[in-house]
Amino acid sequence: MAAAGVAVPMLEFMIALSMAIASGCGVLVSLALAKHRDEEARECAMHALIAAVAAGLLLSVLGNLLIRPLAFFLGSTEAILGDVVTYLSIILSLSPFMILSFLLGGLVRNDGHPVHAMTALAVGSLANIALDWLLMYPLDMGIVGAAWATALGPLLSCLMLLLHFLSRRGALFFVPVRPRLHVFGRMLGLGVPAFVMEFSIGMITAITNLAIGRLHLGEMGLAAYLLIGYLMLIILTLFLGYDMARVGKVSQPVFSQMKGKGDLESLKGMRTFSLIVFVLIGGITCVLAFFFSRHFYSLFTAGDQALLDFTSAHSRAYFSGFVFAGINILLISFWQATEETGKSMLTALLRSALLPPCTVLLLPLLFGPDLFWFGHSAAEAVTCLAAVLLLFRSGRIGENKKGEA
Repeated sequence: MAAAGVAVPMLEFMIALSMAIASGCGVLVSLALAKHRDEEARECAMHALIAAVAAGLLLSVLGNLLIRPLAFFLGSTEAILGDVVTYLSIILSLSPFMILSFLLGGLVRNDGHPVHAMTALAVGSLANIALDWLLMYPLDMGIVGAAWATALGPLLSCLMLLLHFLSRRGALFFVPVRPRLHVFGRMLGLGVPAFVMEFSIGMITAITNLAIGRLHLGEMGLAAYLLIGYLMLIILTLFLGYDMARVGKVSQPVFSQMKGKGDLESLKGMRTFSLIVFVLIGGITCVLAFFFSRHFYSLFTAGDQALLDFTSAHSRAYFSGFVFAGINILLISFWQATEETGKSMLTALLRSALLPPCTVLLLPLLFGPDLFWFGHSAAEAVTCLAAVLLLFRSGRIGENKKGEA
C-alpha cells in the first residue's frame, strides 16, 4: 500500500494531463459541431490525439529512464524502493493508454454518443477492479498484479472507444492533418483549468500531509486523513460526474453548443438549473457525511476504535463546506466551456494552489490545531464567494452593454 501510495501523484499527473487535452479539445469540438463545421471539429480531434500520444510516449520513455530518481522524488524510502520502481515501470510503460482513454471518451461523448463513452469507461473501471482481485489474490502477484490491473483497464477502454472512430458513426473520425502550433496552443490553453483542478488533488494531499507533520498529529492524523480522503474523492466524483446536466449529455458540450449557437437565454437557464442541482447534491452529501460517515470509515479501521473515533470526530469539520466545492467545480466548467478561460483559471487556482496552503497551514497556527480540519472547507467557501462575485459582475457588465446598445 505504501508503494502504490507513493505512485499516486504520478497517476494524478497523467489523469490531469489527459483532462487538460480532453477538456480543451472538447470545447473546440463542441463549438465547431454547433456551427456545423465538421471538418474543423475533426481537425481539432486529430490534434488532441497527436498531443495525447506524444505526451504518453514522452512520459513512458523519460519516466523509465529516470525511474529511481523519480521514485525518491515522489517520496519512496529505501525499504520500499523495489516495489515503487516495479509499480511505476508498469504504469509508465502503458501511460499512453491511460491518457488516451479519457480523451477518446470525451470525444465520443462530444460526438453525440455518451452511452458508448460511458460504457467503455465503465468496462475499463470494472476490469480494473476484477483484475485487482484476480491478479493479487488467486494469482498472488502482489504489487505487480496491482500495477497491471491499473494499467490494463484504460487499455480495454481505448479498444472499445476506437470502434466509434473506425466505424465512422458520427462527425468525428480519423483523418490526416498537418499539425499546427496555434491549434495545440488554443486547445491546451482552454484545458489548463481542468489540469489544475485535477492535479490539485495530489498537491493538496502533499500540503495536508505537511501540515499534519507540523501540527504533530502523528500517524493517527495521517491515517484519519487517508480515510477522509476516500470519502472526499467519492463526493468530488459526484460533482465531476454531474457535468451531466440533461438527457445523457454532459454540461461542458451543452454549454459550448449553446454559446456556439448564440442561445444566451438557454445558456443562463442551464447554468441556473445546474447550480441548483449542485447545491442540492452538496447539501445531501454533507448531511450523509455528517451523520453516516462513521459507518463508511468502519470498513477500513479493522476494529481500531481509537482511529474510528478520531476520524469521525474531525470528519464533520472537513466536510462542512463541501457544498461550496460543487458550485466552484460547476463555474470552472461553465467558464471553460464558454471560453472565459481567465475566470475559470482564477477559480481553479484559488481552490487548489492559492487558498488551501493558507487555510490549512495558517488557521491552526492562528486559532489552534482543531481548526486544521476546517482548512479545506474554508478554502472552498472563500473561492465560492470570489466566483459568485465574478459571476454577478460579468452579468452586470453584460446588462450594461446591452442597455448601451
